Amino acid sequence: MEPSRNVSRWRRYARAAFGLDLRSLAAYRIALGAILCLDCVLRTRDFPLMFAADGVFPLAALRRGYGDATVWSLAFLHDSTWWSGVVLAFEGVAGLLLAAGVATRVSTVAAWVALWSVIRRTGPATCGGDIWLACQLFWAIFLPLGAAWSWDARRRSAAGHPAVRGVACSVASAAIVLQLVAVYVSAGVAKCNATWLSGAAVAHALSVHDHGTALGMAIARSGLAGGPAAWAVVALEVAAPLLLVVRPTAAVRLGLIAAFVTFHTLIGLTMTVGLFVPIGLAAWLPLVPAAVWDRGRATGEPAVPLGLGRVAGWWCTAALLLAATSLVHVRCLGGRLPRGVETALNLTGLHQDWRMFGTVPAEEQWVYARAELVDGRVVDLLRGGRPCTTGRPPGGFTSLAAPRWHNVCWCLGWPAQAAVAPAVAAGLARHWNATHGPEAQVKSVEIRRARQGEADAIEHESLVAAWPPRDAAGGGSLDRLLEATAHEGAAEP
Repeated sequence: MEPSRNVSRWRRYARAAFGLDLRSLAAYRIALGAILCLDCVLRTRDFPLMFAADGVFPLAALRRGYGDATVWSLAFLHDSTWWSGVVLAFEGVAGLLLAAGVATRVSTVAAWVALWSVIRRTGPATCGGDIWLACQLFWAIFLPLGAAWSWDARRRSAAGHPAVRGVACSVASAAIVLQLVAVYVSAGVAKCNATWLSGAAVAHALSVHDHGTALGMAIARSGLAGGPAAWAVVALEVAAPLLLVVRPTAAVRLGLIAAFVTFHTLIGLTMTVGLFVPIGLAAWLPLVPAAVWDRGRATGEPAVPLGLGRVAGWWCTAALLLAATSLVHVRCLGGRLPRGVETALNLTGLHQDWRMFGTVPAEEQWVYARAELVDGRVVDLLRGGRPCTTGRPPGGFTSLAAPRWHNVCWCLGWPAQAAVAPAVAAGLARHWNATHGPEAQVKSVEIRRARQGEADAIEHESLVAAWPPRDAAGGGSLDRLLEATAHEGAAEP
């Protein structure tokens, strides 16, 4: 009897910790679809620069930057602007179908494929929220997202099949919960360093020369973002999510949902982090207890635990072990993973590096694209052609044309972006010249990155990329470029 009692106890624990109400999964599905649609619409603002074949991310440069053929994307199938548009539209259509619950399993797979295709087509513009959303969509493939509040459920009802009131409890539901825990705990553990424990990190991060908004900057200057705020963030991220598996009760879930909704709302008000906030809020929807939908009323119907088919279960288990391997490698081991493991991670997109804001140095930084025009003006191409001034641009990163340019500028100058940085300068120049008359053509562009420490009056500035490209001696090649252009023009009929 003892083994049987232990099995029964384990099943009760698993259902409490990893059981997800079908209505919560339906709300989750709708939120994921809406985020994909919103992402598609927002990305259209930067389409001519970030998706065009002659934009800032040419496919040849991206492939060199990735350096691995297993980094896949539908956008890599054809190097043309129209095909990139098709891929972006695919994301929006997949999001609509997913939100409506039409052929839900297929729509979820399509949404995952579309999102990764868009992410990798615009690699330097990617933020941590994008990767988190992609991981959520992967686990969602194995969940019954269309069992409630969907077109699929309506069709089943019309065909005379009874509605299912159930709880998804499987390897996939466990993966969704553990993914949530991994993101927050990893980010919290990464913050256990001198900068955060001294209490200075929040104020630094809220600067407009880091990730702050105007409100965030005001809070940082007021002194409200001192030690208690930093310690509270670390404690919340490290300890609170663990309660999901240590004390899995409905009351604990509701308390954590309320805490993290508040946390993400504050992030959205004080920091420029793109879609990270809605993505983070959506991640908590599967954990909404059934009592919320029942409004405290007993339904009289038992909730049926829904598992996962044997084949799908094995696939999901293998993926969960792969994700755990990536997490342990990032947190503890370092170095390079075996080739087979790295290939599997590239194919599934389950890399688990969640050290967001782990290190927030006591410095301000900014990036600008200094362009000299034919008419003698000097403008900043990253800020819509505003006059380029020396020193910190007013408004910092908030003065960029769109939030995704924050990600682009943030990683420019990193060794991993060495293959893409020159293309960004060239793409900015081409786009400007294509939309301005002969008297306002760009003669040269220099993208510069600058840093200034909190206790250092000296600005440390470096050249990230230039157009026309510099020669081996560091000189410009503008004369050769203009000469070649003149010869090409003379040869045209």
